[in-house]
Amino acid sequence: RPPKTVESKSVETEILETRPDMSELRSIEQERRDLLLRTELPFWRVLSFWNGTSLEAISKDPLVLITLAIYVAVRVYAHVIGVVPLSAALMENTNVDILGGFLSFFLVLFVNQTNSRFLEMYGFCKAASGRIQDIAGLACANLPSELAERLVGHMNAAQISGYVGLNAIGHGSPYSKTHFFDYYNAQHQLVTEDEMKLCSHLDMDSGGDFMKSMCTWCQIQISQARKDRLIDTYQEQQFQDRILAFRAAMDGMYDYTAQPPHFFYIHFLILLSALYLPLFAVDTGYGAGWGEDTNIEIDILNGLIVLLQCIFVVGLRSLGTNMIDPFGDDLEDLSVILYVESTLKSSQEILHSAFGLSSNAQSVKTVERPQII
Repeated sequence: RPPKTVESKSVETEILETRPDMSELRSIEQERRDLLLRTELPFWRVLSFWNGTSLEAISKDPLVLITLAIYVAVRVYAHVIGVVPLSAALMENTNVDILGGFLSFFLVLFVNQTNSRFLEMYGFCKAASGRIQDIAGLACANLPSELAERLVGHMNAAQISGYVGLNAIGHGSPYSKTHFFDYYNAQHQLVTEDEMKLCSHLDMDSGGDFMKSMCTWCQIQISQARKDRLIDTYQEQQFQDRILAFRAAMDGMYDYTAQPPHFFYIHFLILLSALYLPLFAVDTGYGAGWGEDTNIEIDILNGLIVLLQCIFVVGLRSLGTNMIDPFGDDLEDLSVILYVESTLKSSQEILHSAFGLSSNAQSVKTVERPQII
């Protein structure tokens, strides 16, 4: 691989500085976990929140302000002129409700599709964690402790580096090698310094090559264990199947992230929204009364109806777009730190508890486990 130039190094440094460090990642993670606990609160408690709600998203969307401004302008004009304009009679022949029905259908379909993507990627995350725990159970039951710990460490390193590699595709992720992988590697000694030097040509922040290399290393270790007669062919196949299943789960995250919903579809929804909401505001404003029929209370009520329509359209659109990429730093994204740390804890507990029981049994039977050469 050619050496990095000064310009490429400066670009990498600039990108790294924009990514949150571990304390910031933990703060975001804590907010996510707190947000999930709100779903079972009473309705009055749910309505009292602002962060992570549709109101927060709507307040930042200029289309909502434009729509409300159009409605207010129409009603102010109605109160100022005091007569029924010719355009009011023409507006009675229009039917904006048809466009609203089509838009509602496409918005609900869009949210359903993105929610399916979101749940699929959540399933990939949990499947990857589950396969590591499977390998930890098989390793502690069939392999010497040194080899088992090294194998499980490499599998955990593959998982963590896999999340870091998502930076290279889609919208990127806030997890970096310096602030994320190195943090856990320093705590748990997943990969040694010599092993990291062997993979120094692989840029962890630029794809899943490091993760795939870790999986290949694990496969080689299992093959060597079978050659050393530490396990038989059937046990080797169990290990290999779970390593490949883990890699397939991680690849699934990359596949979904690399192929978001079509831009044509997103643009279509935004275009319909941008046309429909102003038309709805005009239609509602003209239908609220002219001349002697003008009434402030009716204007306020119709204004709430326009705002409610904005909440429906913009809220559904924002919900769908937020679920497209669940590996970012939004509060609605997946809890990656929880998955990584729970997997690390579970796999270590499996190894330590099993080898503790094994050592007690060995002290009674005075039988030594075979050691890898």
